[in-house]
Amino acid sequence: MIALKITNIKHFMSRLLGSGDFDSFLLEEASISTYNTFHIDGHQNKDFYTAEEWEDETIRPYEFSAWQTIRPICFDLIKGTHTPAAFRFVLHLMPKHAEAILSKGDTTVTLQQLKAFVLNVKYDGTDLTLVTGTAFHTFLMDKTPDVLWDQAVRQFLSQKGISYEEL
Repeated sequence: MIALKITNIKHFMSRLLGSGDFDSFLLEEASISTYNTFHIDGHQNKDFYTAEEWEDETIRPYEFSAWQTIRPICFDLIKGTHTPAAFRFVLHLMPKHAEAILSKGDTTVTLQQLKAFVLNVKYDGTDLTLVTGTAFHTFLMDKTPDVLWDQAVRQFLSQKGISYEEL
């Protein structure tokens, strides 16, 4: 787990909300405080779908909604003449991208043991920080996936021209 302070918030926000750069993520939850505080639960709602749609992985491939689907809603809540008071996003890397990260290291951890590579995005009105995390279905001694995820996030940010400082 690493904590990174974003040094150019405006550029980061344009990448997060105004481009497809983060579309390889799913949204677990969001909280956006502007003139009201809005909470978004990224879990897909079973009651919305028919039984057939709920089971169809082409319609609903993940437990959480894709960031690219929720991104315009978050953008609409944040845009305006005032800076948000605060926001927080909990993003999960889509499982189809996780295997590539695991394959870059010497680890016995399998994709089936990994629950999620997580990226927490938090703005407190002044500073924007990213905190990485790794969730497993059970306790594992091997911390290699944590290191691989931290490296992947640093590389991703550098590729997107997003500047940061390690905390």
